[in-house]
Amino acid sequence: MSYVKRAVLDNFKNNLKPNKVLVLLGARRVGKTQLIKKYLETVEEKVLQLNGEDLNDARLLEERTLENYTRLFQNIGLLVIDEAQAVQDIGLILKFIVDHIEGIKVIATGSSMFDLANKLGEPLVGRKNTLFLYPLSQIEFSNYENYKQTVENLETRLIFGGYPELTQYSSWEEKQNYLREIVSSYLLKDILVFDGIKNSNKIYDLLRLIALQIGKEVSLQELGNQLQMSKNTVERYLDLLTKVFILFKVEGFSRNLRKEITKTSRWYFYDNGIRNAIINNYNSLQNRTDVGDLWENYLASERIKKQEYHKIFRANYFWRTYDRQELDWLEEDAEKLSAFEFKWNENKKAKIPTAFAKAYPDAEFSLITKKNYLDFIT
Repeated sequence: MSYVKRAVLDNFKNNLKPNKVLVLLGARRVGKTQLIKKYLETVEEKVLQLNGEDLNDARLLEERTLENYTRLFQNIGLLVIDEAQAVQDIGLILKFIVDHIEGIKVIATGSSMFDLANKLGEPLVGRKNTLFLYPLSQIEFSNYENYKQTVENLETRLIFGGYPELTQYSSWEEKQNYLREIVSSYLLKDILVFDGIKNSNKIYDLLRLIALQIGKEVSLQELGNQLQMSKNTVERYLDLLTKVFILFKVEGFSRNLRKEITKTSRWYFYDNGIRNAIINNYNSLQNRTDVGDLWENYLASERIKKQEYHKIFRANYFWRTYDRQELDWLEEDAEKLSAFEFKWNENKKAKIPTAFAKAYPDAEFSLITKKNYLDFIT
């Protein structure tokens, strides 16, 4: 498969404004640079491209003076800074540029929200728009394949995920080797350069434990005991893993009913392939005992992508009571509460839990199976 047009591209065009910064955030290797390359093929203005991880490029921006920037951006209509989080004082630099260089448009990409978002936050209040790019979604694949192909590709997506470069490889062995390279060379790069993180082994061990608890409530205290780390350190590492777009958290839903669980969270991977690479399991579905976990993680991550790309603003939760009534996924907005149960085995019957139906009689309920999942994620 050749280049897949990214779902964020239309929002990308709409959010790029003169004297504003368009911030594009996403994990390493999800296609940020390639997306910008494709976009630049459509523009007529003169472009200056810099890479924050290139010391020479970074030095060009360090002198925060009007004289320097006037000279640097002469006749430039669009400035692109890839991996902008690596540039010292990038927030103040970009603020100065968009405040003083009339008409310039700026794109800044980053693979680390804890670095880039923090550095840009206060300096660029009112001066930036932010978009997120994820591994390829079924929304994007659907533009290139028919329903039969989508059904045939589902197993591959559950096992290997959606990193764009995987589309270049046809064999399972090649895909495995690519994911191993991603995990060993790129996955934790941004965390490991962060102050105080000296050893990646504990973070990998933490990721393995999370990978084996998909769809289950995670106790920070129990994780800490298993890893011989403090609860606060576990919490800090999990926060960092969300900010480099490896994991996302879903909290328990409650409207103060006594039996509802709210003090623990569930964690999901943004990409199934990364999850399977962490535990080194690329077996086919017929030879796995965790197909339900793969299905739940896939649906949760694809739903997050759909919400972002289609600008669906909802809060996401799970629901469970102490007597083990539960629902996999809840969404709440100002108007309604929607509940979803995920089932890989279509023969297993599911109905809305009695306690939930009684507590929230106006909530909608849907069972998501292989028969209707595309409506849920595309």
